Amino acid sequence: MATAAEDSHLGSGPDDDDDASPSGGESDSDSVLSDDSVLPDYARAGAAGGAAATLYQACARNEPGSLRRVLERGVTKEEVTELDVNSWNGLMLACCKGFLDIVHGLHDCPFVDVNQQDNEGNTALMIASQAGHISTVMYLLNYFPGVDLEVRDCRGFTALIKAAMTGRNDVVAALVMAGADIHAVDSTRGKSARDWALKTGRYETLHRLRRLNSRPRAEQFCESYVPEWPELKERVAKASAERSPREKISQRLKSTFGFQIPRDPQDNGVLDHMVRMTTGVHSPLISTGCRPLCPTSPPEVGKRRLAVPELATQHTAEDLEKSSVCHSDGSVSHVIPSVRSAESVSTTCCAEAERRGSILSLASSKVASAFIPRSMARRNSVFPSGCIPKINVSASSGETPKKEKKKKKKKDKGFLEPPVWKYKEAKEEKKKEKKKAEKENEAKKKKEKDSKKANK
Repeated sequence: MATAAEDSHLGSGPDDDDDASPSGGESDSDSVLSDDSVLPDYARAGAAGGAAATLYQACARNEPGSLRRVLERGVTKEEVTELDVNSWNGLMLACCKGFLDIVHGLHDCPFVDVNQQDNEGNTALMIASQAGHISTVMYLLNYFPGVDLEVRDCRGFTALIKAAMTGRNDVVAALVMAGADIHAVDSTRGKSARDWALKTGRYETLHRLRRLNSRPRAEQFCESYVPEWPELKERVAKASAERSPREKISQRLKSTFGFQIPRDPQDNGVLDHMVRMTTGVHSPLISTGCRPLCPTSPPEVGKRRLAVPELATQHTAEDLEKSSVCHSDGSVSHVIPSVRSAESVSTTCCAEAERRGSILSLASSKVASAFIPRSMARRNSVFPSGCIPKINVSASSGETPKKEKKKKKKKDKGFLEPPVWKYKEAKEEKKKEKKKAEKENEAKKKKEKDSKKANK
């Protein structure tokens, strides 16, 4: 078999120093929007079958159970910091593929570096932002302390710029509200996230950035927010005011001959007020399941937001318990009891062994104290403690009452009736005459037959 050195038809391959773009010229989109530069597709050689033996294998195969067993037996710094050919660790690979269970399992892993950079300078946050995994991005921002939003790659791009140029609108909003610098520019072109969104044609992302700049503060998460619409009185007075005949005629003409074109909701209109009121901390319409630890400092554009572990270190356990909501007894209260183990809950709540199977396990009890999202935990219909209520179904003693038929109401003369057209009346009369003539002919034929039989 001929080798590469012996076969003259095989080329020597690309030079290591060749940095020219495939198009032959320098382009703004070369190695920027391509998936090969930021999200390389590679296959690492490994065992195809069997359980994952290392932390990296568990992350690459998306096996949360194997990852849990690896963390329970203990890991070393060398095993956690294991990198592949692209200098990716297990967290970066999970962020690339969108393995949220793996990212959730790594938030308690020791020696994990959330700001680890690969060969091109990308971090786990950059990779998840470019891929558009909004849940992964939110989990990194909320549960990984020390995550740096302003790390730059080899081109000077931040996670916000990468999300803006790929049109990840939800990721852009999450990064901006977490404190990412919206005015940061790259080192090669000197453009910000807004400029890159405009250059790459991401107009929806540009519109989202403008909306965030127009209203940079979430007032509904502040205790001083009043769930009242300030423009309501003015609009009601305007609508109930008497109109002149000219205004009435113009309004009737507009409603008759106007075209209804779909439009975006009006700024500070009814829909905006409804969203702010229903998502407010003191909303009268819904039962809010949380209370902010910093009510005087709501989320704001450009202001860094602390992660949950950082908030837990700044506040005592008593403050955290007071700011939580308890649903254990079926009612909502603002004070949650001290976190108990599953065994104590099972013995105090239910005496039957069969009913204890529906109670939360010890892991889900620790979830309440570790601020893990409730969707990640195995839980029943009542959170954070308690059992599913037992319902006994028994047959009724009396007979089932029969439904009474409703009497048809007579037509009210006050309501409008559909018009009866003259041509329809004439049609119906012709049909009746035709049927009448057919019946008369049949009767004559029968008489003739009867008379013939009688004569015979």
